[in-house]
Amino acid sequence: MTRRATTLLVIAKEPVPGRVKTRLVPPCTYEQAAALAEAALADTLHTAAMLPARRRVLVLDGRPGPWLPPGFEVVPQCGGPLDERLAGAFAAARGPALLIGMDTPQVTPDLLTVDWEPADAYFGPADDGGFWALGLRVPDPALLRGVPMSTPSTGAVQRARLLAAGLRVADLPQLRDVDTAADAVAVARQAPGSRFAARARQLAAVLSPVGAGTLGGRILGTTG
Repeated sequence: MTRRATTLLVIAKEPVPGRVKTRLVPPCTYEQAAALAEAALADTLHTAAMLPARRRVLVLDGRPGPWLPPGFEVVPQCGGPLDERLAGAFAAARGPALLIGMDTPQVTPDLLTVDWEPADAYFGPADDGGFWALGLRVPDPALLRGVPMSTPSTGAVQRARLLAAGLRVADLPQLRDVDTAADAVAVARQAPGSRFAARARQLAAVLSPVGAGTLGGRILGTTG
């Protein structure tokens, strides 16, 4: 079960055009990419809000908007590269903490349900070689500092770092991050009832490889 002592950390950027999901451009415009990012962030936060937790903390680069549900503390991200920002997020936690990003709107409460009795760390690998979730029973920012980020080996290096520290590591299911148009289509199909899928259906003609609205609908699972 998820312990109420667990702190849930969501690290995210404010979904501002030109600052988020820029790998979706093209085929999307910056505004369309930001709209998809906002939907993904809203889905992630509402899922986190469904879980019992000691604290729910949004570690945000930017300002909160109407996509933020109640029940979250908002703290600013520290500066520096991503490994430093992730380390900074854990530095703000007291006791067991589980951190996720905003790139996996298909995440469910079951995927975030962790039990700290058999594990010191939880690791959620991503299809692109990174990771979508990291949980630490005893938050230690040093476990993240210096890990090379945004590379095909990021996840492997991070997991090896946990094992080298003598931690008992439990693996979460592998998920696909939303970085490209193909990712957006695939993730929308995995979570057809999500806000993200609804926004992707609105952009089906843009996201479809052939640019056809009807075919795009079939790709996104909205037509027969």
